[in-house]
Amino acid sequence: MPLKLLVASGNQGKIREIKKYLNDLDIEIVGLDDFSLPPVEEDGETFYENALKKARTRARETGLLTLADDSGLEVDYLQGKPGVYSARYAGAGASDEDNNKKLLEELKGVPAGQRGARFKCVMVLYDPELGEDISVTGSCEGIIMEKPRGDNGFGYDPLFYVPEYGKTMAELTLETKNKISHRARALSKIKKVIKDRYTENE
Repeated sequence: MPLKLLVASGNQGKIREIKKYLNDLDIEIVGLDDFSLPPVEEDGETFYENALKKARTRARETGLLTLADDSGLEVDYLQGKPGVYSARYAGAGASDEDNNKKLLEELKGVPAGQRGARFKCVMVLYDPELGEDISVTGSCEGIIMEKPRGDNGFGYDPLFYVPEYGKTMAELTLETKNKISHRARALSKIKKVIKDRYTENE
């Protein structure tokens, strides 16, 4: 019987991405759609606090080994903001366009050398039997542009310039983005943890 892993998300795109990334491990991956559970309020002050709360709550409710993540954008000039508020930076129910507009306003007149930023993802794997968690972090460094560029991404992707490729995240192919993204980098670390701790080494 393969190990069952719950991904604490109802986002089918995210679950597909994780399944694809972990498909060579002997595990069965399920999402929240397989259960009827109340929402978890993400009220932590850090990505780790939010990811831990989601993973621990869902693991205790289902009894399954659970993986949860929280991610967002950190801008150096803004002392790490928008951070955990990335999705609602311009207020509750804000669109990507609203959030991007607010970010550009806050960085108006700030020179390129001070517009450093990173996309950051913290993943937490919670084991309800042991009552312990393992966390990993993935990040992707870049610079915030003065104007959006590209149509392939979402969120802050059109403003996030990746010097290594000379393009914004929204100008990169999905294949390239999935290799260098903060989530992909965190996932590669969590894959090693699952392989070493929960599956038989080949």
